[in-house]
Amino acid sequence: MKAGLLASVFGAVLVSASADPSMAKTAAGAADLILTDAHVYTLRWGEPALDGKPAPDAPITNGKWHPDAAAVAIRGGKIVYVGNDKGALALRGKQTKVIDLNGATVIPGLVDSHTHFVELGAKLESVDLTDVATEAEAVAKVAERAKSVPKGEWIFGAGWDEGAWANRYPDKQLLSAAVPDHPVVLRGLHGFAIWINQAALDAGRITRASPVPVGGEMRLGPDGEPNGLFLNRAATMVEAAVPPEPQAVVARHALKGLTQMASDGYVMVHEAGVPAQAMAALQQLEDENRLPIRVYAMLSLRDPPLMRHWIARGPDRDNDSMLVTRAVKAYYDGALGSRGARLLADYEDKPGHRGISGSGYGFDRDLARAAMKAGFQLGIHAIGDAGNREVLDFLEAEFKADSATARNRHRIEHAQVVSPEDQPRFARLGVIASMEPPHAVEDKGWAEERLGPQRIRGAYAWRSLRTGGARLTFNADNPGSDHSIFYGLHAAITRQDKQLQPQGGWYPAERLTIEEAIRGYTSWSAHAAFREAQTGIIARGRWADLTVMDIDPFALAATAPEKILTGRIRATIVNGKLVYQR
Repeated sequence: MKAGLLASVFGAVLVSASADPSMAKTAAGAADLILTDAHVYTLRWGEPALDGKPAPDAPITNGKWHPDAAAVAIRGGKIVYVGNDKGALALRGKQTKVIDLNGATVIPGLVDSHTHFVELGAKLESVDLTDVATEAEAVAKVAERAKSVPKGEWIFGAGWDEGAWANRYPDKQLLSAAVPDHPVVLRGLHGFAIWINQAALDAGRITRASPVPVGGEMRLGPDGEPNGLFLNRAATMVEAAVPPEPQAVVARHALKGLTQMASDGYVMVHEAGVPAQAMAALQQLEDENRLPIRVYAMLSLRDPPLMRHWIARGPDRDNDSMLVTRAVKAYYDGALGSRGARLLADYEDKPGHRGISGSGYGFDRDLARAAMKAGFQLGIHAIGDAGNREVLDFLEAEFKADSATARNRHRIEHAQVVSPEDQPRFARLGVIASMEPPHAVEDKGWAEERLGPQRIRGAYAWRSLRTGGARLTFNADNPGSDHSIFYGLHAAITRQDKQLQPQGGWYPAERLTIEEAIRGYTSWSAHAAFREAQTGIIARGRWADLTVMDIDPFALAATAPEKILTGRIRATIVNGKLVYQR
């Protein structure tokens, strides 16, 4: 990058080493990059207490947070100095780039610990139905796209909210009438519902006689034929009917998704549920040195041939590669919005129904057990209180049978509704709760209808789990939710949506502090990927993975938390390289 561009990007001056020859270093000792005039929060102080109280050595004076450093120097992809401007500039050499950040905030590089960035990249090329309120509006968007798509080609869309629409699900009629000449596949916001037209049914040869997977529902119309709506595991019927994309297209989607994550401040993502074709695409991108940020791949348990290959091979043991594979993503139950999550008692708004789980939702215990024994970390999707209890029971039994498997930092993805009596089991078993702050504020409009006033208190229960000693890691489960760090932090500390509702927060007792929220996306997520020795804090010898933003969330959390939503990413640095700058 040219010096002039860096200066314009940051509104600052790129300082030349020749300005002070006495400070110039040899090539071996000089820094590659120096960041000065920054508000640096290193997170290298002690962990907060379980109630959120900061450690005694945290940088707080009279109850107010303040940065604990002002400059960072980087060489060879590692941090070589953290401190004041003078100390950092002492490492300036002839080739050193020095960026004056003019008071911007620097934190350890952000990690989203549960993404679907390949889907995100595909969504960026498809019809975006996020925030679409009605069936008619969604159909109009698809019909508009069809005008520019050759007849017969598939059209994809994503983002309609299967939770909010659960009492008024669409069918194929309006969509088929508006778009008769293209197979159309519209994925729900969280991936637990798919809505298609008649052309897609015909192309996939899906009829009333088609077998429906256990744990899935294919809705039928008055004529007894599929009405175009597929819920929970029945979504796999549509996925199987869609022609496979060439590896080059999958690689393009992956790169597009990763590039978007880099521009949003993330230095690493945990990709949840990677099948064989996506793994091949990611390996291709790594071989070509094209991965812009680090990828922690979680293999899909739903791909048995891929799993058998990796179980025989064993998990990656290195941490330095841009692509590391040492985890497995599994599904244990469905989603709360589509009433697929497994509950201990009936759904409040659907008496006699408790959802689905385990083998009924395709969870392969034997394959999961084999992966654990081979040394893989399991990340098991569990939403309902029964689903979470059963997963904890499964893990506890496996730990008793083979104590070595307990060391793999297994995770429950979402841990969305957890019975109070099961919350302490996370800490006791050493199971990480991988959770999404955006889900709470997005689901609040209907979640209590599903659970009732008592069980809702065990839902999205970040503080309760923390108080019980559980380790947390935060993410957005994109593209199902907006992965903006500013949205995530705001949701975590206020329990309010983007419209600042409800006043006072939704079940505010479950809020976290700003330090806990930031750690959930940095140091705690690094631990969830076995990388706490390399990253997660800003310290000498750590990876030079940093996020620069134009607001100070530590300061705003106490005075004007709503202003966190206005934040923007200034730069993303991975392995000492500027992979994004505004």
